[in-house]
Amino acid sequence: MQESTIVAPTEERETPFAVEMRDICKAWPGVIANDHVNLTVRKGEIHALVGENGAGKTTLMNILYGLIRPDSGEIFINGQQAHITGPRDAIRLKIGMVHQHFMLIPPLTVAENIVLGHEPGSAASIYDVKKARASILALSKQYGLPIKPDDRIEKLSVGLQQRVEILKILYRAADILIMDEPTGVLTPQETFELFAVLRGLVEKGKTIIFITHKLREVLELSDTITVLRRGKNAGGLVTKQTNQAEIARMMVGREVLLRVNKTPAHPGPVVLHIEDIYARDDRDLEVLHGVSFDVRAGEILGIAGVEGNGQSELVEALTGMRKITSGKITITQVKDGQSGRVQDITVMNAREERLAGLAHIPEDRRGSGLVIADSIEENMILGRQRWPQFSLVGIVLLLRNIEAWARKLIKEFDVRTSSAEAPARSLSGGNQQKIIIAREFAANPLALIASQPTRGVDIGAIEFIHRRIIEQRDAGKAVLLISAELEEIRSLSDRIAVMYEGKIVDIVSPEATEEQLGILMTGGHL
Repeated sequence: MQESTIVAPTEERETPFAVEMRDICKAWPGVIANDHVNLTVRKGEIHALVGENGAGKTTLMNILYGLIRPDSGEIFINGQQAHITGPRDAIRLKIGMVHQHFMLIPPLTVAENIVLGHEPGSAASIYDVKKARASILALSKQYGLPIKPDDRIEKLSVGLQQRVEILKILYRAADILIMDEPTGVLTPQETFELFAVLRGLVEKGKTIIFITHKLREVLELSDTITVLRRGKNAGGLVTKQTNQAEIARMMVGREVLLRVNKTPAHPGPVVLHIEDIYARDDRDLEVLHGVSFDVRAGEILGIAGVEGNGQSELVEALTGMRKITSGKITITQVKDGQSGRVQDITVMNAREERLAGLAHIPEDRRGSGLVIADSIEENMILGRQRWPQFSLVGIVLLLRNIEAWARKLIKEFDVRTSSAEAPARSLSGGNQQKIIIAREFAANPLALIASQPTRGVDIGAIEFIHRRIIEQRDAGKAVLLISAELEEIRSLSDRIAVMYEGKIVDIVSPEATEEQLGILMTGGHL
């Protein structure tokens, strides 16, 4: 199907188009990102653009914002043909974009980031600080986006940084806002607040194009939907006339299992033992206060909690990336259901822990999981370059072995790429995540720490990753799952530990309701 067909109510049909993209084509060597894609968005609506990783969503929006030039096709803004050769043209047409990875300068203040490139001032004063502050305060009041102009970006939460990004494009008088995966790194509360902001913007006459993988968000927020699949239009929908199953089927081209299908766990002996762990954060303040728990062979222990309550620091402490001030961590080999050799890994570094049998899926795949400029082959052995199968006496790399290993994992884990030699940055987020999962699972670990394993990936990749995590559990591995997605924690975990202000406040059954978990996550008691 080449073009979305959206059947809208009569009053919606009479609303003019804010954006029309006709027959947009864009290809790179070996990859067709957009193949005659059509997109229509009416004024004053929230339009969801959905599809699997690599479906061409971000490419299409980068074309609209002028970051990429199409090979062919036409763009119309408010009914007038537009020639967008760069972001300056897009800004002149009142188009703004909030990128998945924020484009802010951390050492600068909120005000300096918002007005950057459009600083108020005169010949006598290049940058009028008072005028900038006044403009931002007026703007934040107008759109209900409170912010402190003098705060430094590096001191702000992710949710507030996103608020700065939105104010930055509103400062440039944008009427059409493109939001690329806006909730990918937000807590549930921040997501709730963002949705209220976006609805408020639409009430004030703005038009929003919203790229997301989260189908519940699509149904909750959008008015209409365009689905892309492998660079082509798969169809268009009116949100109130559809459901998650239909959207997922259009995205993937088949029926998708929206719930995790798993058999009951059969836990064995303790593999990962964490005892009374204390650690300090980057400001040298105590952030973990006596954390203790066990993870057994053949079970998934999920850690739930509002982000910022010590989960990231706990993962860093367990994986040799953060120094522990006191406490003990051990990993135990299990064979034929019996405990074997016990290793104390408390003071080991990340490389030594891998050798001891600990695998790690980091929450920040680009920052900690991959060297994105390196090839897929190189990333498939990252941290394991000295292993005998990949190097001769830990010095000379065995290139043929590495190539064969990478090709095997690319096939087994369905990493969509034209070549094992392609750089990791050329892949979509979901395929980058598959590289990490392939590398960690293929090492045959005793224990696996999976931190935000499905963050920023599409419904098909989520289904794949969940199935692989369950396979690790069923193969007798001890799995520690940390996720900000409460639904993911509840559906995958065999037990749930709730973390609040650097402590484990309770360990409950996955049958606990969202309301019960919410009470624990905010420091209450059941």
